[in-house]
Amino acid sequence: AAYYGHPAERMKLIGITGTNGKTTTAHMLASILEAAEKKVGVIGTLGASFLGKTEKTGLTTPDPIELHQMLAKMCALGVKYVVMEVSAHALWYKKVEGIPFAVCIFTNFTQDHLDFFSSMKEYRCSKARLFEKEVCPIAVLNGDEETGRLFGKARGEAKTVYYGLNSPTEAFAVVTDENLYKTECVLNIRDKLCRASLSLAGRHNVYNAIAAATCARELGIGMRDIEKGLFRLKSVCGRLERVCAFAGAEIFVDFAHTPDGLAKSLETLRAHLKGRLVCVFGCGGNRDRSKRPLMGETVAKKCDLGILTSDNPRYEDPLDILSDIERGYRRFSQKYVVVPDRKHALRYAVDILQKDDILLVAGKGGEDYQEIMGIKYPFVDNDIIQKICKEKEAISPLG
Repeated sequence: AAYYGHPAERMKLIGITGTNGKTTTAHMLASILEAAEKKVGVIGTLGASFLGKTEKTGLTTPDPIELHQMLAKMCALGVKYVVMEVSAHALWYKKVEGIPFAVCIFTNFTQDHLDFFSSMKEYRCSKARLFEKEVCPIAVLNGDEETGRLFGKARGEAKTVYYGLNSPTEAFAVVTDENLYKTECVLNIRDKLCRASLSLAGRHNVYNAIAAATCARELGIGMRDIEKGLFRLKSVCGRLERVCAFAGAEIFVDFAHTPDGLAKSLETLRAHLKGRLVCVFGCGGNRDRSKRPLMGETVAKKCDLGILTSDNPRYEDPLDILSDIERGYRRFSQKYVVVPDRKHALRYAVDILQKDDILLVAGKGGEDYQEIMGIKYPFVDNDIIQKICKEKEAISPLG
């Protein structure tokens, strides 16, 4: 930090942690700040973006040298606000030690990363570090979650603002209309109201919007700019993102790679379903094995058909990973197929689509690679799906 001139001290930094929703919340908040004519940078899973350009970072929260170098670059270009995803790993390794955050947001807490943390308790304690009074002067916490309430209680008299949908909180939302492509709601942030039109489906995205809006208010942003910023954000790369329509069906990609994240996305799509719900998914290699059967259970319970395939197998045999998923899937359903090659799985999924079906391709979202035995091969779900659909549309009925 000293080498790069303590750039964090010359900007307002907002830290966001939680198992799911960090990326979407970060981009919602950035859009709000930009609507208020602030110069904003975002650092997270999708890279570091500022002033219209994006640079790859490799990790959700970059290592300290890269992080402070990036902050210095943003500061030199006049960026005044940096919205930053802070992973549990980064907190455990103390990557953000000494950074003066203005506000910190907690989204939610569900199972993940048990390949690294010895227990859910250790995983939660790592996230709790971001909300210690010395680190975070203002905390915006999900009040509908027990973990959010625990973090708030530990803060004592330090400023804490709760948000939610189901329990009494200072910030909440009332959903007035929703479909497969958007959600309309009214936000109430400490008795200040605005209408929010989100180009994102699902109650989980309403939570993300309330978190972003509540944080913006704590930074002094007006309700009109909050409304404008949420409206302007049309999508977040790989986050329940609509790819295209094909054969009368709708196709979405999503980063969902935890049982809870996958369940929320599937529930959102099923609420607007007229045909079948089909899901292509897998699990990453050399990561938390215990969640694999849970992912299988989730899809078995919520889908009409599961297509099990490779995600990022890394140094594991893809068939071993698929076997772990199958164990959970078979407990609830036999309606699945296994297609280990992900590109073949996507083609199979498109081939079987019928009118009014919905296809969710989960696990990789906006990633642009597939990691196999230490090599990252170019692979973008969205691009491959669109290419398959165009090829099929180009074939004549007689062909």
